[in-house]
Amino acid sequence: MKPLEDIRIIAVEQYGAGPWGSVHLADLGADVIKIEDPAAKGDVGRYVPPYAEGEDSLFFETFNRNKRSLSLDLTTAEGRAVFEDLVKVSDVVYSNLRGDVPAKLGITYDNLKTLNPQIVCVSLSGFGMTGPRVKEPGYDYILQGLAGWMEATGEPDGPPTKSGLSMVDFSGGYVAALTLLAAVHAARRDGVGADCDISLYDTAITMLNYPATWHLNRGYELQRHSHSAHPSLVPFQAFAAKDAWIVIGCAKEKFWQRLCDVLGHPEWKDDERFIDFAARERNRSVLIPLIDEIVATRTVDEWLVEIMAAGIPCSPVNTMSQGLAEEHTLARGLIGQYEHPRFGTVKHTVSPVRMSNFEPQYKRAPFRGEDRDDIVGGLLGYDADTIADLAAKGAFGDNPGHDGATATEPA
Repeated sequence: MKPLEDIRIIAVEQYGAGPWGSVHLADLGADVIKIEDPAAKGDVGRYVPPYAEGEDSLFFETFNRNKRSLSLDLTTAEGRAVFEDLVKVSDVVYSNLRGDVPAKLGITYDNLKTLNPQIVCVSLSGFGMTGPRVKEPGYDYILQGLAGWMEATGEPDGPPTKSGLSMVDFSGGYVAALTLLAAVHAARRDGVGADCDISLYDTAITMLNYPATWHLNRGYELQRHSHSAHPSLVPFQAFAAKDAWIVIGCAKEKFWQRLCDVLGHPEWKDDERFIDFAARERNRSVLIPLIDEIVATRTVDEWLVEIMAAGIPCSPVNTMSQGLAEEHTLARGLIGQYEHPRFGTVKHTVSPVRMSNFEPQYKRAPFRGEDRDDIVGGLLGYDADTIADLAAKGAFGDNPGHDGATATEPA
């Protein structure tokens, strides 16, 4: 069996953070049934540019491979009845809606426990299900600003800067997936489900990590350091070589000792200004210009040969294309592919999970409502007349889904 093959998740999800959490569970074999709102023409991720056509986009593919789709109008009595039947045969109701919406939709544990006492209800929202911001929408950029990330990022004399990737969204998705698995384990052990209240805000604040501990206990304030330097370990930053940038990281004293030799200054090992972490941090403004001057005399490749040979952590500052083409990327099998009727061969980064007895397989993201008959007919046992009656009464909205395709699927 696949590791999570015995877990079924009803995913009332959209866009990035929520689908990012559940796609990793789907990769591990969980049956993720994606509930898509027909009034909104499904997940908004289907329409994210620049690579979007009809109801397909490469953005949507990234977050929704290995899932099944059911177009279902939860505002209708018929759609709600289908949803409740799914709850009876599932382990989790997973959503990433605004914090106050799960209660309004009736998808919390209190709403559903009579249908399934072991159901786990996971809400991943911007600000959580309690607190003064509960009704506010939360997006990655907003959270990076609010939690202090942007103010701590960038060059000292530059503007506040966000991460180049949606790290709050991605981290929030991982936290939601971890919480979901823990809650399912507890529900199976104890026979009782629960509400799980996960928020991007909580994730962003928690990820302030050790600088937050320093601040809370000693009043430390985050400061920006030039060239992406570490706040306390010196040297650990990007340096400008003759042709490009290189990252050199002395996270241990032994690495500093070796770097002194590589840079041609073995006497720095015993220089009181640079003798240990604390001394180098105090004298950062003296040491870094000295290293800058030396590093600038050679190319990145020339430095990499020497520095790597000395066993010092280092790397070129790659572009994304260079990172994806790295020898180690290919050796680790981090690029997969599958076929798509609109986009042809779709290449993608794969699950980072490695297990000796399991290798994930990948299939394209579903068309909206594509799996209706498999879900309501196969899983729930509805007959053809019942399905047709539900469709006529609007349970599935504008999307029939009976032939495993959407109206916008290419021929």
